[in-house]
Amino acid sequence: MKPLVSIITPLYNSEAFIEDTITSILNQTYSNWELLLIDDCSTDNTIKIAEHFVSKHPNIKLIKNQVNSGAAISRNKGITEAKGNFIAFLDADDLWKPNKLEVQVSFMQTNNCDVSFSSYEQIDEVGQPLNKLVKALPSLSYSKYLKTNYIGNLTGMYNASTIGKIMAPNLRKRQDWLLWLTAIKKSGKPALGINTSLAYYRVRQNSMSANKFSLLKHNYWVYKKGLDFSTIKALYRMCIFIWEHFFVKSKLTVSIKP
Repeated sequence: MKPLVSIITPLYNSEAFIEDTITSILNQTYSNWELLLIDDCSTDNTIKIAEHFVSKHPNIKLIKNQVNSGAAISRNKGITEAKGNFIAFLDADDLWKPNKLEVQVSFMQTNNCDVSFSSYEQIDEVGQPLNKLVKALPSLSYSKYLKTNYIGNLTGMYNASTIGKIMAPNLRKRQDWLLWLTAIKKSGKPALGINTSLAYYRVRQNSMSANKFSLLKHNYWVYKKGLDFSTIKALYRMCIFIWEHFFVKSKLTVSIKP
């Protein structure tokens, strides 16, 4: 039997997108998966939409937070409940291509890989293509990844059977970067990138990536609080981050023909 993949999807007021997100999982050519939806006290129709899918698909489970707790705690609840050999993440406004799981699981098995990620494309708020591709590096060491976040969380997958369950640190933003740093460090070998685009990332007007000041602030806290670096070391790492993020990583985002 093919290994089970646990998919973790936190929800918060996601009524505009969650149906399309879940449908992209249901359309996977790889069938041995479970989807764990963790609702963080939504006040719109998110729960109603989620419950509709839960009633029809036994491999979809809904977990409801009693109080609004944030993305990290929500993701960790899903990871704790996960039964899969592999753990993957898909936020409630992003989409997977139909072959995403099939390609990635096969790649990880073939390459004896503990952590993998892939290229992905960008779409706008209403799902229209922005004709931009974010290319995955073929190999990503811990030291390289410490410079800036090279893994699109919607494409990442780790092998819980070999490195155990990796939890997300409780930071307001950028918990995914810290999670993948921990996974790579625990693996003891680089994460491997899949050149093929396997997902669609939705660029939203209020996203942190659109706000450069927020980007810098929250990434500073990754070094300072998440990794417990001294202020001087955190500021030094931020200098490296700024160069890597804006002058090196930026070259991985390329225009593609419509």
